Amino acid sequence: MNIIQPDKSWAGICLLGLTSQECSSERFLASYSEWFNKILSHMQQPPSDSHFVRVASCASMSDLFTRLGGFPNAKKDGNSQASKLIQPVLKLLNEDSSDAFWEEAISLLCTLTNAFPSSLSRHYDNVESSIFSKFMSENCPVSIFKKLAHGLALLPKSRGDEDSWSLMMQKVLIFINNQLNVMFQGLEEEARSSEVVRLLLPPGKDPPPPLGGLTASAKNSDQAMKRPEQVLVSRVSTLMTCCCTMLTDAYPVQVSVPVRSLVALVKRVLMVDGSFSQSSPFMTAMRQDLICLELPELHRCSLELLSSIVKGLRSQLLPHVADITRLLTEYFRTCALPELRIKVYSIMKVLLMSMGIGK
Repeated sequence: MNIIQPDKSWAGICLLGLTSQECSSERFLASYSEWFNKILSHMQQPPSDSHFVRVASCASMSDLFTRLGGFPNAKKDGNSQASKLIQPVLKLLNEDSSDAFWEEAISLLCTLTNAFPSSLSRHYDNVESSIFSKFMSENCPVSIFKKLAHGLALLPKSRGDEDSWSLMMQKVLIFINNQLNVMFQGLEEEARSSEVVRLLLPPGKDPPPPLGGLTASAKNSDQAMKRPEQVLVSRVSTLMTCCCTMLTDAYPVQVSVPVRSLVALVKRVLMVDGSFSQSSPFMTAMRQDLICLELPELHRCSLELLSSIVKGLRSQLLPHVADITRLLTEYFRTCALPELRIKVYSIMKVLLMSMGIGK
């Protein structure tokens, strides 16, 4: 691969990625270490060099580590090689703000988290901070929100303990609730927000560090509220998808799911119908219209989150079945969109079957 000529380098890197996927096991095991070093050298070229070479390098690294993860005997060396990669990728994330690079870099980090999770544990906080900063930046397009949120959802796997999973879930739920405070001002009773906070942070319990860490959160807090309603909704709905992933993906240890907090958050969204709150009638008609346009998407994502709770916990939901059934029944009375009504039916069916009814 020619470092001087970016087009030839790009072609060679792409070919290595394809070779990693298609070559025989014998050739791959004999050559992957050499291929890794070649691709890494291109990733670490100065920023002035062709940026699409970096994009191709991340994609080919993902191919290489996806294949390497399929060889149990190579786990130790794979973890060692993957550990060498995290710091350079984080450095590049701070240097290269292009969407194409971020998309491939986050895909690479997700690949490493799934295949060689322990390689990220030492850099856990930095990875969380980098992903969150991009997620909150003014120039982050909605199109890569889901990839960034997926990276956050997988991150606790790099430590593999219950505390990491619970802390990430708590931080995401608090962040979502804070964003809803901005969006729903004037559209709901204040008690709805307070109920979620009370469940997430019982009296006497210290709040966790903010999502992304103190530095990233402080840096992005002001501009977070300046985004138009559509972006705020996309941000909230994407992080709800992050929660869905955490609830349904396999995790190394059993975790305690904050069901009451999750259901309270879902209820908060589903109970907003776009009408003014009697206690907080201060909202412009234009802003009310903008929020109402986005409500169906928020309701859809909230129902998806409720569905993930039901599918992920099934019979363990027994103490919460009455609350969930009451919420679905109440929402169904006011829901007019056919696709959302169908979703309610679907959730109710799974809920009843998980209780042993209708089998």
